[in-house]
Amino acid sequence: MTQNEPIPLHADAARDAGSNESSRPSHGNVSYPPLPEDAMLILPVRNIVLFPGIVAPVSIGRERSLAAVQEAVRLQRPIGLLLQKNAEADEPMPEDLYTVGTHATIVRYITGQDGSHHAIVKGTQRFRVLQFLEGYPFTVARVQLVDEPDRHDPEVEGRARALRQRALEVIQLLPNVPEEVGTALQGHDKPAQLADFISGLMDASPEDKQGLLETFDLTRRLDRLLDLLSHRIEVLKVSRDIEEKTRESIGDANRKHLLREQMRSIQKELGEGDDEDSAELEELDKAITEAKMPEDVEKHARKELKRLQRMQGGGAESGMIRTYLDWLVELPWKDEPQASVDLVTARKVLDDDHYGLEKIKRRIMEYLAVRKLNPTGKSPILCFVGPPGVGKTSLGQSIAKATGRQFQRVSLGGVHDEAEIRGHRRTYIGSLPGNIIQALKKAESKHTVMMLDEVDKLGGGGFHGDPSSALLEVLDPEQNSTFRDNYLAVPFDLSKVLFIATANVLDTIPGPLRDRMEVIQLPGYTQAEKLQIARKYLVDRQLSSSGIKAEQAEITDAALESIIADYTREAGVRNLEREIGNVVRHVAVRIAEGQAEHVKVDAADLASILGPLKYEAETAMRSGIPGVATGLAWTPVGGDILFIEAARMPGSGKLILTGQLGDVMKESAQAALSLVKARSTQMGIEAGLLEKSDIHVHVPAGATPKDGPSAGVAMFTALSSLLTGRPVRSDVAMTGEISLRGLVLPIGGVKEKVLAALRAGITTVMLPSRNRRDLEEIPADARAQLTIVWVETVDDAIATALAPSPIEAAA
Repeated sequence: MTQNEPIPLHADAARDAGSNESSRPSHGNVSYPPLPEDAMLILPVRNIVLFPGIVAPVSIGRERSLAAVQEAVRLQRPIGLLLQKNAEADEPMPEDLYTVGTHATIVRYITGQDGSHHAIVKGTQRFRVLQFLEGYPFTVARVQLVDEPDRHDPEVEGRARALRQRALEVIQLLPNVPEEVGTALQGHDKPAQLADFISGLMDASPEDKQGLLETFDLTRRLDRLLDLLSHRIEVLKVSRDIEEKTRESIGDANRKHLLREQMRSIQKELGEGDDEDSAELEELDKAITEAKMPEDVEKHARKELKRLQRMQGGGAESGMIRTYLDWLVELPWKDEPQASVDLVTARKVLDDDHYGLEKIKRRIMEYLAVRKLNPTGKSPILCFVGPPGVGKTSLGQSIAKATGRQFQRVSLGGVHDEAEIRGHRRTYIGSLPGNIIQALKKAESKHTVMMLDEVDKLGGGGFHGDPSSALLEVLDPEQNSTFRDNYLAVPFDLSKVLFIATANVLDTIPGPLRDRMEVIQLPGYTQAEKLQIARKYLVDRQLSSSGIKAEQAEITDAALESIIADYTREAGVRNLEREIGNVVRHVAVRIAEGQAEHVKVDAADLASILGPLKYEAETAMRSGIPGVATGLAWTPVGGDILFIEAARMPGSGKLILTGQLGDVMKESAQAALSLVKARSTQMGIEAGLLEKSDIHVHVPAGATPKDGPSAGVAMFTALSSLLTGRPVRSDVAMTGEISLRGLVLPIGGVKEKVLAALRAGITTVMLPSRNRRDLEEIPADARAQLTIVWVETVDDAIATALAPSPIEAAA
C-alpha cells in the first residue's frame, strides 16, 4: 500500500498545487503543496471494502498510508478508502486502485506499544475519483461525492423486506452470532442504509463487495445483494447438513467403541476374555524373541507389538500391523553356521550336471574355493551371460547343490517398478516387501543362492522409479549388509546371500549395475557337445517325464545327430530337448497302445515323427554364382550365418542397399564398394564398368533388422566376386571389418560365429589375424572339424574365398 515513487498526475496538477514555496506544509523533511479544498486524502487498503454507516478498524503499516492518516488527523479532515485491485502490490500505483471508494471519518487513531498503527474509521458516503494528484508524501485525489437519495417506492420497499428476511435466515444458520446483530438489522428502516449494513457484515469476496459499492442504482444494488445472500444461504445449508452427518457418524463410532469396551469388561468379569487375541499376542511376543533379530530391529518390532495391544481387535490398522509383524518374525534373521564347502563334492556335482563348460566350471571352483577360505569376505557377484538354453539357470542350481544351500530364483524380466525390488511402503493398501525379501522368506535362510534371472531385461526408469538403480544396493558387497526394504523399514543383511545373475546380452545392462558383477560368458555348444548332453541328460529326462523306462525306448546316436543338425539350429539345447520330447511322446503313444514293448528310433524314422527337415545346408545353393558370399553374425541367441548378395545392372554408379540394414552395415557396404573401386585395376575389373552400372547389395530375410561391425569382409568379397565373375567357394564363411586401406580389423563373438559356421556345414572359416588370441575359446572338436584361415588384408580374403578364374583354372 506504500508508494516510494511519485504518482503520475494530469496536466493541470501543478497549477492546483500552487506556486508559493513558503506557504507549503511539510511532512518530516518533505515539503508539499497545500491540499486543495476539493481534494481528499486517500488510504489504499487490501481486502477491505468499507460501506457508508459501517465502523471498522484498519491496520496501517506502509509509510504513505501512515502519512495520509496522520495528516488527516492533524487537519481534522476525512479520508477516502480505496480497494487495491491486486492485494499483493506493496507500492500501488493509481492504476492499481479502484476508482470508487468510501468517504470516512477517523473516529480514533491508536499507536500500539509494539509500534503498530491502527485507525477506527466510519464510512459516511460513496465517492468517485476524478483525478490523482502528485507532489505529496501520501496519495491524494480530487473526488466527486455520490449522493444517496432516500427512496421508498414499492419496488425498493419490497426488495428491502426480502433482503431483511434473507439476512435473518443467514444469521440463524451461522453459529455464535451476537443478538445485537439481529437487533441492529431490524433497526435500519431506510433501504439504502439496510443494504450497506448487510453488505458490510456479509462474508463475501472483496471483488463482490466492491461491485456492490460501485452499484449506485439502489434497485440494482438490492437485486445483486439478494443473489449473493441466496447463494450464501445454500452454501450454509449444505455445510450444516455435512456437519450434522459427520457428527452423527462420529457419535455412532463412539457409541460402538463404548459398547465394545463394556462388552470386554463384562467378558473379563465372567472369565470369558479375548483369550484368542491374548494368545495370538503372546505368540507374536514369543516369535519376536525366537527370531533373534538385531537389537534395533527387535526394539522396533516390540514397539509395533505394543501399538497392536492398544488397538481394537477388528480394526484395519491392527490387521496391517499383524501382517507386518508376521513378516518380521518369519524372515531369517539368525546367523546360522554354514557348513564348509567340500570342493571335491562341488566338482563332482558340476561335472555330473553339466557336460563341457570347462572354463566356466574352473571359474566357479575358484569362486567356491575363495568362499571356503574366507567365508566372511566380500565375493564378487557372478553374472552368466549367454544365449537361451546354454545352462545358465542350471549352473546356479548346481552351485546351490554343491554348497548345500537353498536355491531361489527371482525373475527380473519386464520388472519396471522399483517397488518390486525395494518393496512398497506400508502406507499403501496391500503393500508387500520386494521380491528379494520374499525370496529370502521362502528360503528360510540367509545362506541361500539367489539367481537374479534376465537382469538384462529390466524395465526402464519412469514414474515408478528405476529398478536397476534399486538393484545397485542389493548387488554391491559394500552396501548390501544394510539393505533397507521400504516395507520392512529396517535394515536387513544380504551379505550372506550368494547372488548369481543371468543375462542374454550385456549391452542392455546399465553400466553401474554391470560394474558390480563379474561376467562369465557361455557362448554355446558344438554339435559333439550337444550329442553328449542329449545322451547324458536330455533323453533320460524326457523319458522320465513321459513315464517310459530306459529299457522300453532307445534313440540312436544317428537320430540324435540328425535332430541336432536338421531340426534345430541354436546355441543352446532348449529346442533340442523339445524335439527329443516330441520323439519320446511318439514312442509313448506306441507303448501305451500296446503296439510295441520296445521302440528304437533311428534317423530314418524322424521324418515321420518330426516332419520334413527344418534346416538344410543352403550355402551350396546360394554360393554357386558370382556375387554371393557367406558371412558370420552374432545374435543374442548365438551365432548365425549371413548371406550377402550383390547384383549389377546398367545405371549411373549408384549403390542400392536392402534387407533392413543398420547404419553400421550400410557404412560397411559403402566402404567395401569404395575399396573395390580403388583396386579395380589391380583386380582386373574393366575400366568404367562401375560408372556405367548400379550395384545392388541385398541381405536376405529383410524383415529382420541387421547391424554390426563385422560384415565388411563379406561385403567386399561379394562385390569382388560379382565384378570379377569368380564365384565364392560354397564351403567358406567369413567375418571381419575392413578399412579403406584394405586391412581386416578384429571383431567379437568369435566362438559363437565359428560354432554357427559348423552348424551350417561350413568347412573353412576366415577370421581376422588379430583375433588369434580368441583361438583357445573355440572348442577343440570344432577346431578339428574346421579349417581356420587367418587373414591380414582383403587380398588374403580374396585369395582364399574366390574360386580360380577360368584362365587360372585352365592353367
